[in-house]
Amino acid sequence: MEPLRPKRKCPECGGESQRATYPFCSQRCKDIDLNRWLSGSYAIPVTETDENLTDE
Repeated sequence: MEPLRPKRKCPECGGESQRATYPFCSQRCKDIDLNRWLSGSYAIPVTETDENLTDE
């Protein structure tokens, strides 16, 4: 039987991921990642272009 998802390492600690908390290995690692998103540690860099800078 083919697994639904391929096995991958937990992005937080490198342990084996679990089905219930995929792609993390535990609820703890999942919560650590969520906290980083909510606190703003993860951010998409933005560069301003001349079109976005308008003088009013």
